[in-house]
Order: sequence, then C-alpha cells, then structure tokens
Amino acid sequence: MEAPDTRFDFTLNEEQTAVRKLARSLAETEMKPVVMHYDESEAFPAPIFAKLAESGFLGIMIPAEYGGSALGAAETAIIIEEIARIDPSVALGVAAHNGLCCGHINMFGSEQQKKKYLPELATGKKLGMWGLTEPSSGSDSGAMQTIAVKTEAGWILNGSKNFITHGTVGETAVIMAKTDKEKGVQGISAFILEKGMKGFSASKRETKLGMRCSDTSSLSLEDVFIPDANLIGNLNEGFIQAMRVLEGGRITIAALSVGCAQGAYDAAFAYSRQRSQFKKMLVEHPIIQHKLANMAMTIETSRLLTHKAAFLRDTKQPYALAASEAKLFASETAVRVSEESVQILGGYGYIKDFPVEKFYRDSKLLTIGEGTSEVQRMVIAKHILQ
Repeated sequence: MEAPDTRFDFTLNEEQTAVRKLARSLAETEMKPVVMHYDESEAFPAPIFAKLAESGFLGIMIPAEYGGSALGAAETAIIIEEIARIDPSVALGVAAHNGLCCGHINMFGSEQQKKKYLPELATGKKLGMWGLTEPSSGSDSGAMQTIAVKTEAGWILNGSKNFITHGTVGETAVIMAKTDKEKGVQGISAFILEKGMKGFSASKRETKLGMRCSDTSSLSLEDVFIPDANLIGNLNEGFIQAMRVLEGGRITIAALSVGCAQGAYDAAFAYSRQRSQFKKMLVEHPIIQHKLANMAMTIETSRLLTHKAAFLRDTKQPYALAASEAKLFASETAVRVSEESVQILGGYGYIKDFPVEKFYRDSKLLTIGEGTSEVQRMVIAKHILQ
C-alpha cells in the first residue's frame, strides 16, 4: 500500500494567490463600507451575495459541469478567511451555502439531483439551506422529531427545524428526517426540499447577538409531500451523510474563525500604533506587545491547522480528526483574540465606531455552530482512544 502523503506545504500556488486577491478585493471594496449597515439593520445583504456569485464563490467546490468553480478545500478556506476578515456574518452564509447544502448534494446526490439543483446553487440563482438541528435536538440528533412517512408516491414530512442559515431567503434545502423511528440515528434519511412545496415554510426569524445579517430562522414542515426522487442516497443513511458533510463544514468554520480573529487582530494592532498612553504608543508597552504576540501566534496556529485539514481533504486522506482539531482551536482562538482586541482598545473597543466589538459578538457562534466545542473534544478523544 502506498504511504499517505504527509507533506504540508502551505505556500500558495499561483491560482490560490489569485483567488485570495479576488476575495480580499471583493471584501474590501464591496463589504467593508456597509458592514455596520447590515449588522444594525439585520437585513440580508443580497447585493453582496450577487457579487459573490459573480466571482464564483457560491459554487466553490462544485464541479464545472454543474456550473461551479471546481476548486478545493484549500481554496475554500482561503476565500472564507478573507471574507470573514471583513465580515464574519457574510462568511457564515458563504460557508453554510457551500459546505452544507451544496456539499451534501455534491457528495451524496444522484446524477439527476446534481444536474437539477447544483447549477442554480453554484451560480447563486438560489441559496441553499441545510436542516439537521431542531428545537429539541441540537448535538443529540437521535432526539430528532421530524418524521418522514412513506406513501405510495413518495414521502410525507412533518416537523420543524431551527437555527437554519438562509431560512427565509433560501430556496433549496437538504432536510434530515426520521424514516424509521425505532432505529435512532440509524433511521434518519436526507431529502431535498424546495421553497414553494405545500406545507414547507420559514417561520420565526431569529434576532441574534452576532452574525446579525446572516439570515437565521426556523423551518416548518406540515404534511409536505416529497417525491421518491428527492431522497438523497440510500434510505436511513442521512445521519451518516450529515456527519460526513459536517466534517467538511468544520474546515470552513475553522477558516471563518481564522478570518474573524485576523480581522480583530488587525484592528487592535492598528489602534495600538495610533493610541498614546503614558507618553508612549500602546504598541511600545511590553504588556501590549505580549498580547499581540500571543494573538498572532494562535491565529497562525489556527491557520496551519485549518490548511492541514484542507490539505488532507484535497488529497483524499482521512481528515475528520484534523477538521475537529482545526474547528475547536480556531473557534476558541477567535473568541480569545476578539476579546483581547476589545481589551486593547479599552472603552473604544466597546463601541460600534470600532470594528472589534462586532468581531467579539460574531466570534461566539463559532464555538457552537456545526458542532460545539464540547462535541469537538468528544470527536478528538474518540480518535485518540480508538
């Protein structure tokens, strides 16, 4: 058996450098001037997503034959980091659309399903949703209450989902439902739903601490008929599929976390070179230097862990452990770095005239979404102890 490729050369190649330049330019020119407008209004930034679609950033890993950019996990991480460096809430939508809905259909959908759904998702004509979490089941997917009952012509779905990214603006959804109530997580299947199906609707739109322009709502399913053609993969394999999708999604959340931390650090570093205290610039005080050193070190460590996980995925090696390590370390780094950034700015860090307070608010979700820090530690421990 050929030995696994363990070389981790993270020097950006020509294509990756171009992708990074494009993502950074779009974030700086299109997003930065309107960050606080969308944060305060909580409006979904449709014009920004239109620009993202034009750049190919809504179908990053989708093959070219379905209208996608046919890039890898490494390029995805680069794009999401650059977007999150300016606005993590926009990056969250990009991550969820690409990594969850598109990712699930691309990884497990039939050829017919891919041809039908991926082109419109990849080009941004439709935004994707992904529904696993419910009011009574977060980390414990076995407690899922959404049920799919077989009929002669297809399936009837009843239940609800919550904390769904793009819940009110999305049009194509991958929804997990129990198809065998007696089997727990082994009795869950995945289905493709479309807005407009009778009985399928968005309900409560959430008002959140952070990530405020990221559209988050509940979904209601009342006797929704789903044809057999919309079952993804085999019956009762939805949970297995979802866990595979989340493994990839954790790399994107890790990249988002790196971008969030980098954005907060950049703002704190710039402020420390402009603000004078005790007749010295803040950056000249050893205590501030030590803070900045620790922040820079943990951000770079997070970035390396993220790109290691992306490298393993792109080279078709097992990456579940690396993805959980990256997601855990990077998300908790984002919280610590953004908190320290607020501390460096002092009172100015607490007001909306400076960006660090938003990075601080946005960062907390990263330790919760797509598997909490506690779940990541369980995953890591399982790999260590097996």
